[in-house]
Amino acid sequence: MLALLLTTLFTFVELNCENLFDYTHDEGKNDHEFLPNSSRKWDKGKYWHKVNAIAQEIISCGGEGAAWSLPDLVALTEVENDSVLTHLTRHSPLRNAGYEYVMTTSDDERGIDVALLYSPFSFQLLSQQSLHVTPPEGKHATRDILHVTGKVLSGDTLHVMVVHAPSRVSGAKATRPFRLLVAQRIAETVDSILALSPDAHIVVAGDFNDLAGDATLTLLCEHQLHNISRDATGTHGARGTYKHQGAWGSLDHILVSKAILGRLTDCHIHDAPFLLEDDEKYGGVQPKRTYIGHRYHKGYSDHLPLVARWRE
Repeated sequence: MLALLLTTLFTFVELNCENLFDYTHDEGKNDHEFLPNSSRKWDKGKYWHKVNAIAQEIISCGGEGAAWSLPDLVALTEVENDSVLTHLTRHSPLRNAGYEYVMTTSDDERGIDVALLYSPFSFQLLSQQSLHVTPPEGKHATRDILHVTGKVLSGDTLHVMVVHAPSRVSGAKATRPFRLLVAQRIAETVDSILALSPDAHIVVAGDFNDLAGDATLTLLCEHQLHNISRDATGTHGARGTYKHQGAWGSLDHILVSKAILGRLTDCHIHDAPFLLEDDEKYGGVQPKRTYIGHRYHKGYSDHLPLVARWRE
């Protein structure tokens, strides 16, 4: 029985949902862009199409044919609130999957947070906490880091951190010090875990708003983490999780501790054809997103999912 458990494949997905907002106002949050009377005209129909699209995307990350199985853990960024996660797990095509979830409630001015979906059949939740990062003077609060621990089928304790680092909206160089603060907070937590348990199983995943060679990811790799998504590609034309002005890049990453690295079987970008469309301006393909500017495009997300599998 033990040998069987040790050969079980564990599937982990990371996905930036591209503004998974509901269509009602959250008091104190700047979510006016995603309301029925906004320039985007975000309404009930568009919202439910988005929820069902994200559910379809998650389901498709489980593989194809006889080898298909639901992902065990799904790290989500750009999700607005508890209502959105309830709708996703209870009233979408995921409703029969049995997923539970935990999420942050951050001080982000737009009200977006991060979450972790988990299958109670393969992950027993032990604890959760939000790791706050104090912003530099003059900067708005960013999303908290979600730190979750749980038991997997092998009996090991798995630590998962879900991160959505500050954006590059004011320029990559100008905003990088804030993202470095987030990376340092993660590094401190990883150091604390490994000091108590050198063989700890750790996954850090999310939208870092930086590329693999940037200072933030370099810092994390200096703290005994390995970026298993660094060279990940798709099988239908994607060379990154995000495409901007014709150039592919990966702002999304999955990093793991050495204990998981030795069990890794693969890490790839999930670029199923239905998640893509032709890039008519620059050539090739691109993610089929929900909006192009403020024009509703009825897609999935401007980011593609990362999928990692390892032996338990």
